[in-house]
Amino acid sequence: MRVLVGDVGGTKTLLATAEIGGGRPRFLREERYATADWEGLLPMTRAFLGGEEARPEAACFGVAGPVAEGRCIGPNLPWPVDGGELSRGLGVDRLRIINDFDAAGYGIPLLVPDDLHALKEGAPDPKGPIALIGAGTGLGEAFLIRDGRRTRVLPTEGGHADFAPRDEREWDLLLHMRPLVGGRVSVERVLSGPGLARIYRFLVARAGAPENPAVRAEMEREDPAAVVTRRGLDGTDRASRDALDLFISLLGAEAGNQALRILATGGVYLGGGIAPRIRERLAAGGFTRSFLDKGRFAPFLEKVPVFIILNRRTPLLGAAAVLAEGDALAER
Repeated sequence: MRVLVGDVGGTKTLLATAEIGGGRPRFLREERYATADWEGLLPMTRAFLGGEEARPEAACFGVAGPVAEGRCIGPNLPWPVDGGELSRGLGVDRLRIINDFDAAGYGIPLLVPDDLHALKEGAPDPKGPIALIGAGTGLGEAFLIRDGRRTRVLPTEGGHADFAPRDEREWDLLLHMRPLVGGRVSVERVLSGPGLARIYRFLVARAGAPENPAVRAEMEREDPAAVVTRRGLDGTDRASRDALDLFISLLGAEAGNQALRILATGGVYLGGGIAPRIRERLAAGGFTRSFLDKGRFAPFLEKVPVFIILNRRTPLLGAAAVLAEGDALAER
């Protein structure tokens, strides 16, 4: 069966056609779009399908935000997504809208060893729950449970829970960010692309030193988070390096928190767009130290492996899997 699948995020959207019907989906064509350049998902999808010879028989879109009754108004999306409108506009009767981390979660069982990078070894329980967390434009969180022969994914909005500082510097970060984001600081306000840029500006202000003029000029031309990441990785700017290290420490702490919340004996998977780009720095130790810094529960977390998802198509794989499994999976 020929299907249309999508991964709809605040910054970019991936659309693809695929063939499903046993085993791993086979992708036929894929395009990447800048989400903000379009007035909605329907015109974007129509443009994509304009290059297709055959119409899809079914469609599934993973969308960044909470989904209720086939509709999503995501906090980081420039427009709402309405499944009914899409179904009518595309002429596809069988169409589903799911959370983007719901889609990523269903993609995990389809990953092969080359799609993953082992960040931390452990002793996983093959039947145990799995935690999924990923930073990009926002912060997504979900978890997977094994239910007989199937895997069930439960999306959450855990990224919008309160940011909990662990030391004086992080308290200062919280106080610095409150007026910038309207008072309440969620974890996503810190652990995301925009959050990385906020951490950088906080550290510059806290140090009381002038900002590197070359970095400031680059941020005016490019995405600030991309500049901080690049400068932090190559070591050409101290504030960027320190911001990236603090970001990694905070990500490790939140990943450890999520592993404890669901007793993730099956492992923790890091998705999103940021982790694959900084995997060498993640492996330097700061992530794991924060992940394990849970007092009496450090021995439990020692056994929990952590993997970085390298395959950017994982949400597309999951969306295709939802369509391949049909109603049996849709009802779970």
